[in-house]
Formats: sequence, C-alpha cells, structure tokens
Amino acid sequence: MTAPVRFPRFFVTSPAPCPYLPGRNERKVFTELKGANADELNDALSRIGFRRSQTVAYRPSCIDCSACISVRVVTNEFQPSSTQKRIWKRNRDLVASVCKPWSTPEQFELLQRYLAVRHPGGGMAAMDEMDFADMVEHTPVKSYVIEYREPTTDGSQGRLVGACLTDEQGDGLSMIYSFYDPQHETRSGLGTFIILDHIQRAAHVGLPYVYLGYWVEGSERMQYKVRFRPMEKLGRDGWERFEPAAQAVAIERAVSARHAHAGDNGRPAIEGGLKDGVHGAQERYAHS
Repeated sequence: MTAPVRFPRFFVTSPAPCPYLPGRNERKVFTELKGANADELNDALSRIGFRRSQTVAYRPSCIDCSACISVRVVTNEFQPSSTQKRIWKRNRDLVASVCKPWSTPEQFELLQRYLAVRHPGGGMAAMDEMDFADMVEHTPVKSYVIEYREPTTDGSQGRLVGACLTDEQGDGLSMIYSFYDPQHETRSGLGTFIILDHIQRAAHVGLPYVYLGYWVEGSERMQYKVRFRPMEKLGRDGWERFEPAAQAVAIERAVSARHAHAGDNGRPAIEGGLKDGVHGAQERYAHS
C-alpha cells in the first residue's frame, strides 16, 4: 500500500505596505517547502508564479492589485541588445565559480556595500551576518551561489565583485537574489552581466528559462527586468510571450526612468538585483 500524497497547506499573510508601489498594501499566499519532494514542489509552484525565500514559497495575493507579474527569459531565443553586448564584452573576463550554498564573510561584506548604495534604508539594510547565512544556507532545494571574481595573473583567487543565489529547477534557473560592487572603479552593468551569464548558463545545459521574479510596472527598481528579450509573462491563461511592440514600449519607459534617476556619476541610481523578497520574510510568514 502506497503512502497517501501530502498536499501542501497554504496560508495568507496579513496586509502590509507594498514595497513597490506607494500607497498600496500587499498580501501574499505562501506554503512551506520541506521533505523529500521539496524540489518537485518548488518547480511546480514556480511555474504558477511562486518565488522562494529560504524554506517558504510565496506569491502575491493582493485584493485590489495585480501589478506584480512573473517574468522569465526564453534562453534559446535570447537576443542581446547593443547595450547588453557592450556590458558582456566589458565583463566577460570575470571568473565565475559555482559554489555550494554556504555564506562567507566576503560575500556578506559585498552585500553590505551593495545595499548601502542601491537600497539604503530598505528592508534588508538591517541584516547581520547570521541573517545573511540564513538567506543563503536555509534551502530545501537544489541551490548554489555563483561568485564573480576579477581575474589574476598568478591564478590566485581574485576580488569578489558579484554573486547570485540561484535555484536550479527542472525547466530553468531561478535567480533568487543577486548583488555586486555598486561603485567599481572600471566596471559598470554588473547586475545586467549576472543576468546575461545566467541566460548563457541555462541555454548551455538545455534549460529553456531564466526566472527573474516579478516585474512591476510603475516600480522604478523593477524596470530593468523587462530589458531582456524575448520574455514570457504569466497571465490568467498561463505563460504567454511578451508581445514585441508592447515590450519595446516598456523598455523605452524603463530606459527613460533609468536616465531620469541617474546618480552623480552618471550611472543609474537603481540597476536592479532581483529584489522580490525582504529581510524578515521568513519570520513574517511564520507568524501570519
């Protein structure tokens, strides 16, 4: 006699201020990822718009808003823009290493510098080293950290300039959280380069998608995601191709917003980094 299938139990958080759109409230539905079938459950939930935060899978369930749209890049058809080609050429000498999901002081120091410049006062700004270790190491699914280091002439380990916590799923790579040196002296576009590298990695092993999380039109810090083509977005009838003309309009808006909010050094004040979750989410879900 086979054991009965255990279906996950879903819960809903209490309304809280939306981190993306001012004046709105957010609500999330979530479930716990655990047990021998955690990978399969995570795969299935990601296909219907869920994201992972440690041992929790969640997705927006707002009463009067549907602005958060799950998006994924189609890897085997990806066509980089001229800007993306320049960013790739500028940074392709970086040495990328796939590491076990184990946090290091070097990663945490880079994260702190990233948050201080890109997201000062944000939900993750108060993270300490233990919080960071929880974010990286508390995973019930196949995960790893991809580190990006500058090359050296003697073969030693170079300077860490970027990192991404990534889940490997049955149909793609899901970028959980990326961060990088926001004030590098000679490199720019590191956030974009990390996404480009994931697209190439996924295509190389035959994975059709790279999941970028939620695109929120009207939220400045989420606009970078729409610049990767072709892209699919999740609607009421399932995944559908982002119509080229509509995506072109969205890209134009994203570029305009990027230039309008450029910092003193000419770089955009916000380049993005897969910020779907916030520090403290695990505790919030646990007490909902």
